[in-house]
Amino acid sequence: MSKKNCDFSPMKQKLIVEIQHLIAHLQSNVAKLDGEDYCLLNCLEEAKNQLVDIEAMAASFYLNCYLSTFTDTYEDLSASVQHLSKQRHGALIVVERSQSIDSIIQKGTPMEAVVTSKLLEAIFYPGNPLHDGAVVIRGNIVVSASNVLPLTKRKIGKEKVGTRHRAALGVTELSDALALVVSEETGKISFALEGNLYPINMFDSVAVDER
Repeated sequence: MSKKNCDFSPMKQKLIVEIQHLIAHLQSNVAKLDGEDYCLLNCLEEAKNQLVDIEAMAASFYLNCYLSTFTDTYEDLSASVQHLSKQRHGALIVVERSQSIDSIIQKGTPMEAVVTSKLLEAIFYPGNPLHDGAVVIRGNIVVSASNVLPLTKRKIGKEKVGTRHRAALGVTELSDALALVVSEETGKISFALEGNLYPINMFDSVAVDER
């Protein structure tokens, strides 16, 4: 497997443009504050929404950077989670990086198969005996499926966090692995790294085959 440099120039350029738009939006509204009747609240609400979109875009960019260093199949991973998201099929995929996670998980079913989008989507298809638990990827290989991960013991804000997300946080608290999560309820995609969870929006950054 080759080590790749983080070079996703179109994604980076789009991120820069969106940040510049946000700055310009804020600056133009600050200039209007001299008017006694001007209310800044609408501007702040719009800026907040823009910032959420920028955060998701940035997370998508960095996710591809992190994945491309440790697996040549990052495009298959990106495509698979997008397909799963559209169908609202829950998924949990752990990509090992420099540390093995064998000692901190309950091992599931061995697979030793090359990573493909179709394979991952089949594993997480509802009703498949392997769809519960996590897939573990090492390099370009699906090592095993239906693995049980350690759950984080931390209190995660005020929002309800499901088992998949708690497992993603748990395994990344105890290792340098990266965990991808697709919510079964909402279809939203997140990734966990170093015990932190990041929402991502990949639909504008990676072309998806419509099948």
